[in-house]
Amino acid sequence: MKRQRINEGDRIEVRMSSRERELLLNHTFADPDYAEQLRAIPGKMGYVGGYTLDDLEDMLGYIAAEANHCEDHKLQKELYGFFDRLSEVQQSYDDGNWQDSAV
Repeated sequence: MKRQRINEGDRIEVRMSSRERELLLNHTFADPDYAEQLRAIPGKMGYVGGYTLDDLEDMLGYIAAEANHCEDHKLQKELYGFFDRLSEVQQSYDDGNWQDSAV
């Protein structure tokens, strides 16, 4: 996968649905600031926010932890789907600190 090169600490635009925002805010122990910094997209359903790759890694950890321990299978499936989508966003960028498992 080719990754877009960014500088360490650069923020990338991440879009989330209303449901993904709710999952992050109400169903994980992630810092509420992550969800609160999202801004509604005018004229569209959804939100957008700027996050560093470290922020995304942190959010992914909280989402995975909740999904792995969730007893509600429907909620678990939503969390795993959110994790997969956010992980794809994170993996499409490289700030020079990427740890390639092939090395």
